[in-house]
Amino acid sequence: MKLQTLLIPALFYVGIIACSTPKEELNTPQKVAQAYGFDNFQKVNSIAYTWNVQAGDVVRTRDWRWNIQDRTVYFADADTSYTYSLDLPQEELPKADAGFINDKYWLMYPFQLMWDSGYTYEETHDVPAPISRENTTKLSIVYNNEDGYTPGDAYDLYLDESYMIKEWVFRKGNGAEGRTFTWEAEQKFNGVTFATEHYNAEGMKLIWFTNIEIK
Repeated sequence: MKLQTLLIPALFYVGIIACSTPKEELNTPQKVAQAYGFDNFQKVNSIAYTWNVQAGDVVRTRDWRWNIQDRTVYFADADTSYTYSLDLPQEELPKADAGFINDKYWLMYPFQLMWDSGYTYEETHDVPAPISRENTTKLSIVYNNEDGYTPGDAYDLYLDESYMIKEWVFRKGNGAEGRTFTWEAEQKFNGVTFATEHYNAEGMKLIWFTNIEIK
């Protein structure tokens, strides 16, 4: 079965890094990561989850287990399953790796703001969120045009006063228009918070996560 990936973000995984020293003022991307428990995630050895997507009348799933310390990923869908190493050269990574990056962005994007490199950001205050129209801070993330599976993509994050993502807009290739989704149904696992459901602008639950397990 061909992998179905709704949004393939740029790949800038550079490993889990420490955040700024206490004396430094955190920037807004760092504050978002901290709001979701970045410091606690640094203690995680592995994370498993199922990514679910409503594809027409069918729900399709992908199962993942990311062994962070071993730098391996287990993947399973309806047709196949295998484990691969993240230390393989880029050209030798399996096709599933694009799905791994995509699904990880949906679940862990706040932490990608700490792990990723090669992006610029801009923030604007007192901006109505596209769906709820609630007052938010808009944080726009634009990736460079050189790296990853789909270089140049952009994300507009709409943040509440606690730096939690309420909605985001994915803009392919930093285009003017994009697709808007909610971030909701937050759940906390060992001090790490994930938004486990994403609805589109029409109110349809399109992507959600189940079977989350952290060790």
